[in-house]
Amino acid sequence: MNFSLEQLAAFVSVYEERSFSKAGSRLGKHRTTVGQVIANLEDQVSVELFERNTRSVDPTQDGHFLYRYAKQALDQAKTFDKVALSLSFGELDAVTVAYSSFLPHLAIALIREQLIDDFPALRVSLLVRTQEQIREGLADESIQFGIVNVTKASAMSNIDYTMIGNMPFVPFASKYSDLASLPEDQVYDALKTTRQFVLKSLVDEGLANHVVLSANHDLIDQLALTIKLTQKGLGWTLMPKNIETSDYVADNLTEIKCEKIRGGLSVPVALWSLQSKPLMEIKKSIQKGIDSYIELIG
Repeated sequence: MNFSLEQLAAFVSVYEERSFSKAGSRLGKHRTTVGQVIANLEDQVSVELFERNTRSVDPTQDGHFLYRYAKQALDQAKTFDKVALSLSFGELDAVTVAYSSFLPHLAIALIREQLIDDFPALRVSLLVRTQEQIREGLADESIQFGIVNVTKASAMSNIDYTMIGNMPFVPFASKYSDLASLPEDQVYDALKTTRQFVLKSLVDEGLANHVVLSANHDLIDQLALTIKLTQKGLGWTLMPKNIETSDYVADNLTEIKCEKIRGGLSVPVALWSLQSKPLMEIKKSIQKGIDSYIELIG
């Protein structure tokens, strides 16, 4: 027997919605059309899939049994479609996404997860780079996408530019540090005399006057190492405001409230990409991953 994807989609939708009307809305079809598709499928398999009554549509025992096979078949068809789309990009079997070191790892992980979902066959290199390195990589096309701090960025004619938003930075310290127990009106003076761990990429990109508060500060190249040093109570740091979304970070760090820097520091972040038609769908996928992160921390 040969079944169409339309039939399987109608069967799965009616099974999950328990309603021809709701299934029709989900599929963009009229309820009577969905009902006819189901009736034709039942004739084809010689099995009654649903018991109809005035209030609900209930799967029969055979309907329950066949549902998981229909669901699997639809999922496999979707995967086939995504793989075929990925392969259709020809030479774009791999892309490089470069990003500033201050970006939370969770954001990058959600981007990669979205790319796997949308382009299963696409190989992706994820590289920490400075704004200038990303600019150079886009110029020589060794990098296809860049997620960057654009505080002092100048325009590039061959770059597609999408503003993501402002990423707020606030002070963090170990939950067990002296800073964590100070009254809010005493915090600012304490921050100025306590060792500060500063992300080097923020300094390299011209933000030293905004991010360096303590004369006693260390420049750190990696966000993960900055977190580790701060967790051990060796100092404090400015980090993205909602980085405590990570359970591990939340168990070890706390945001330090400070009257004089209540608003924190906001770093504008943008997605740069080459102006290329084959990259447009991949860019949409990256943006979906970014949107997932924004929704999560919102």
